[in-house]
Amino acid sequence: MNRTRATAPSHSAAHTRRLPADADPPESKGSRVDGKLVLGRYRLEERLGAGGFGVVWRGHDLKLERDVAVKVVPRENGEPGRAGREALAAARLNHPGIVALYELGSDDHDTFLVSELVNGATVEALAKGGAMSDRDVARIGQALCEALEHAHARGVIHRDVKPANVMVLAEPAAGAGFAKLTDFGVAHLASGDGVTATGDVVGTLAYMAPEQAEGHGVTGACDVYALALVLYEAWTGSNPVRAQSPAATARRMGRPLPSLRSRRRDLPLDLCEVVDAALDPDPLYRPSPGELRKVLGHAESELSDDGGLVEPETLERFGITAVRARTRLGTFLHRPAASAEPAAEHTPGLVARLGPRVLAGAGAGSLVLAALESLGPQPPLSPFAAALVTLLAVAMLPRVGWLAAATGVCVWLAASEGGRPGTALVLAAALVAVPLLLPRAGLLWSLPALAPLLGAIALAPLFVAVAGLASMAWRRAGLAAAGFAWLAVAEVATGRDLLFGGPDGTAARSAWEGSAVDAAREALWPLLSSPVLAPGLVWAGFAVLLGVVLRGRWALVDAVAAAAWVVALVVVHSALGDLLAPTTELSQARGAVAGAVLGGLVAITVTLLAPTVRYGPGEPALP
Repeated sequence: MNRTRATAPSHSAAHTRRLPADADPPESKGSRVDGKLVLGRYRLEERLGAGGFGVVWRGHDLKLERDVAVKVVPRENGEPGRAGREALAAARLNHPGIVALYELGSDDHDTFLVSELVNGATVEALAKGGAMSDRDVARIGQALCEALEHAHARGVIHRDVKPANVMVLAEPAAGAGFAKLTDFGVAHLASGDGVTATGDVVGTLAYMAPEQAEGHGVTGACDVYALALVLYEAWTGSNPVRAQSPAATARRMGRPLPSLRSRRRDLPLDLCEVVDAALDPDPLYRPSPGELRKVLGHAESELSDDGGLVEPETLERFGITAVRARTRLGTFLHRPAASAEPAAEHTPGLVARLGPRVLAGAGAGSLVLAALESLGPQPPLSPFAAALVTLLAVAMLPRVGWLAAATGVCVWLAASEGGRPGTALVLAAALVAVPLLLPRAGLLWSLPALAPLLGAIALAPLFVAVAGLASMAWRRAGLAAAGFAWLAVAEVATGRDLLFGGPDGTAARSAWEGSAVDAAREALWPLLSSPVLAPGLVWAGFAVLLGVVLRGRWALVDAVAAAAWVVALVVVHSALGDLLAPTTELSQARGAVAGAVLGGLVAITVTLLAPTVRYGPGEPALP
């Protein structure tokens, strides 16, 4: 069996233009100290690797009798330079998914970084050897997401996440995942004295976020982008940004990339969508590490283990211990079935894959049925048949099917004999808000219709909590805003007070349903020209906040956070009532207290009792 590789943080010269990627650094005192004692206690025994910033040695700590990794970096003008910056970043971190730094020291010529010795193989080496299964990649992704969450919470942005900087351990720590993030040598400290200024460009070009390459201020979204590229490359075998030359690679940066789904049709849809979102050129649309981790955990049970790190031959070749069942991530979903029948193993994955599509189709079909039954003249076909066709279309092609059904209903209202062009225009105004606010979440597009239904029973604020269950912040915001748009349009169309009531100056539907011009003037214009839509921004903010304050870790903390969220939502609705009183029917939000309280109870129940049912990108609401 091949000897297990031991390494410390990666030292690829891709960080800098000083040397080609395959060149060793200039000879220094540090590169000629084989067998020597450094810092009075570490004996250098075996050279493990080298890069543009130094040489890495396997060392032995004579004082504590343990093996360590010692990075020897030539000093820059007598200063610690990059090694010192790495130490500053690493000193803030203490996480099983991050290589631990033990000591920083120097002599007249070199700086020494002493760190944990990691036995295992890099993701880069495993990928080249075809040693990772689809499920292994998801597990590695989850471990890295946890590591990045820890680093970002402490103001450290890695800035160089790539396969060579990710280690899969030879003996994974139980409960802590099995991958470690290495090399914080170009990390950025988000508070205090930053290690680099805006305008500096450091990192590895093929894994660099567009805003990072342009020298803009870096955020945690840069690391998410790089991690998504690592996952994309591991699942497809190629990095979509890397080209034949650095210049060609630079030209690809910031451009839309081929979707993961287009390269791997067999991967779960929600998994493909969250990776695509993480590769969005605009950092505002990328998920957080925690949001990405949740989707990876949810999808893990659907992914194949074939040829991966559970195969004895693969484990022997790379010297890695089997990792199945060693991670705690996703264990609630991935517990094996008790049934001895082989088919039983595939049932949860099949339900998880088809269930969201069926629910989304059912929601769209119900909306089509309600529209055909109540909004216009006699439809040319059976409403039930149209609803069934819509269900099947949305289940198979969520966005295309939904848009086709919405267009069909609007065309029927506007063009049929005795039609309702005004109603068609108002309905279109509500419909168009959905794909604009939730561009990638096709399976969620019918969910905003729940807001006016809740408003009909005086529970409209409950929808804010429903939106807050989405896995990514921008989806929570978009869902809440789209729900409020549907609620406001429904108040105009029905004349009913669902929250604050319609704006002053709105005519009854009978006055404008037969004319698009009248509908624009007497139904839509009062909405757009008054502050009636302002609560939609508040709903979006509270939906995002709910996903932040409820973490599902400590019941008491989450209960207190949920209670504070409920109180704040009630208070803000009261303030909005005072603001809107001159321009709306009601001066107090209908169901402000009951809806907020029930929403808080729903959110805390889902978070504490069934955290894995939070729906991710493209998934429908909870049943």
